[in-house]
Amino acid sequence: MRRKAGLVLLAFAVFFTALSPLLRWYAFPRLAKVPANQYQTMVLEAKNATLLDYGTMTSRTVPEVIIVQTLRGNVEAADKIEKTAGRDVVVWDGLSYVQGPDGAMVSRIPERYIFDAHSQEPVHATGEMVDGDPVHRDGIEFKWPFLTQKRDYEYFDAQARVTRPIHYRGTRTFRGVKVYCFEQTIPWTKVPFPKIMPVKGITPESVAKTGTTRWYTTVRKFWVEPLTGAPVYGEEIHKEELRGGTLLGGRDRVTVFAGHVKMREDYLASTVALVEHNRLMILLLTSSLPWGFLILGAALLSLSLYLEARGRRPDDPEPTAVEEPEPVTA
Repeated sequence: MRRKAGLVLLAFAVFFTALSPLLRWYAFPRLAKVPANQYQTMVLEAKNATLLDYGTMTSRTVPEVIIVQTLRGNVEAADKIEKTAGRDVVVWDGLSYVQGPDGAMVSRIPERYIFDAHSQEPVHATGEMVDGDPVHRDGIEFKWPFLTQKRDYEYFDAQARVTRPIHYRGTRTFRGVKVYCFEQTIPWTKVPFPKIMPVKGITPESVAKTGTTRWYTTVRKFWVEPLTGAPVYGEEIHKEELRGGTLLGGRDRVTVFAGHVKMREDYLASTVALVEHNRLMILLLTSSLPWGFLILGAALLSLSLYLEARGRRPDDPEPTAVEEPEPVTA
């Protein structure tokens, strides 16, 4: 009986020991993915920012500029791309909407980001664009891969339409969450005018005829939770200028926008809470369950060996009956 129980325990020990690496190295890369229907909103603000008054074409300081960034998963578009791509795809339709202190639109930039649901690598397909212009992303955007590493990554800048390194700058704890800090600098770069301008009657084509050009630079920072690859905080030191041409009335350059953009506190709290929830799921697949199964397998193996050893011991000898002497007859 002990031998049968030992064999059953040995079978379970082998099963759980083999399941541990399979869960971590086979199941996790296939189970962990960004949902195709995800929707999220992030609100950022720049206090005491510099903003261009298009009526007078002069820069002025305003108390606040609000930037609303939305990402909406386009399930229908993702299903169509998956048929030819042969892998799980996520399509994010994004919008960056900037408004001044009076609520008026400053800029409105839509974009479509297509990427692999598991690795977050960009997937190139029809529809990939920024502000209606086709683009070819060679790096990540918005989100880092699952199990982010302490290294530099290639990050796509939607304003300049270029991919540049974003550098790992160290590890810290933010709101109780361990994060990796990344920083990217985009030097002064000539960039296109938005398709939708803040003043009626002014179009990118009409501005181009004046010879005036738009330039942009930024230093962006992200604090990324490494298990999920999700940023819990972000900020930018952002500057835009108009340069040259007759539109500026002989001036060399005029500041369009300059400010230190930071995530607003109310959205920061909800973002941290969401990342902490998703972090538990990734931790379960990458650490808790694999190590738990490995320890359980070792315990079952030890118990099965113990029962096997007990089963091999010789049984205690049974006491022999004492034979009574037969009576002696004459």
